[in-house]
Amino acid sequence: MTVLRSLIFAVFFFGGTTILAIAYIPTFLMPRAAIASGIRLWGRYIRFLLRVICGVKVEIRGTPPAGPALIAAKHQSMFDVFAGFTFLPDACFVMKKELIATPLIGWYSLKVGMVVVDREGHAAALKKLVADTLDRMKHDRQVVIFPEGTRTKPGEPGQYKPGIAALYRDLALPCIPLATNSGVHWQSKGFMKWPGTVVFEFLEPIPAGLKRGAFMTELETRIETASNALIAEGI
Repeated sequence: MTVLRSLIFAVFFFGGTTILAIAYIPTFLMPRAAIASGIRLWGRYIRFLLRVICGVKVEIRGTPPAGPALIAAKHQSMFDVFAGFTFLPDACFVMKKELIATPLIGWYSLKVGMVVVDREGHAAALKKLVADTLDRMKHDRQVVIFPEGTRTKPGEPGQYKPGIAALYRDLALPCIPLATNSGVHWQSKGFMKWPGTVVFEFLEPIPAGLKRGAFMTELETRIETASNALIAEGI
C-alpha cells in the first residue's frame, strides 16, 4: 500500500508541478512578489498531497523568524525545500549552480532571487555567497543554507561545509539551527513516502561572534542531536 501511495503521489506531484510551472510563466513579467506567492502555493499543494495521499503531516516547532535571518538546516529530503516556502515569510535558499539548468524550475529560482553558489569556485564563490546573502537580507528575507551541502539519510551525520562558517563570520548575525526528521517520511534519494509526522524544529539561535571552530562544533552538535531526537520519537 505504501508503494502504491508513493506512486500516486509522484503522479500528482510531477503532473501538478508541470501544470503550475507552465501556468506561472506570465509571472516572469511581474514583480518578484507574484512568483513568490506562486511558489508558496506550490509548497502548500505538495503538503496537501502528502497529507491526503501518503498520510504525512507537518509540524513546526519553535518560532520561525519573521524578518531577515540566517538559518542552517538539516537536509534529509527534497521536502526540506518545498516545506520551507510554506512556513517562512520569504524564504531564500542557497542552491548549487547545477540546479539552474533545470527547465523552468531553475529559471523560477533565478527570478525569485535564490542564492546560487558555485561549489567549485572556492574563495570567489564564498565571497559571492556572502554578498548575495547580504543583498537578500536587505529585503527582509530568511536565507536558508544546508551546511552539509547534500541530503543525508536519517541518523547519518553529514560533512559540514565552510559556506555556513563564512556567512556566520561575515554577516555578524546569529545563526538559527533547524532540525528535522523529514527523511523518515520522504526518502532522501528515492520516491518512497511513509506515513507519520515530519517535524521542522527551530532551535535556539547561536549568538554571533564565536570563533569558527567553536561555531561549527556547536552548530553540528545542535542540529544532529535535535534531528536524532526527532527520529527517535518515532512519529
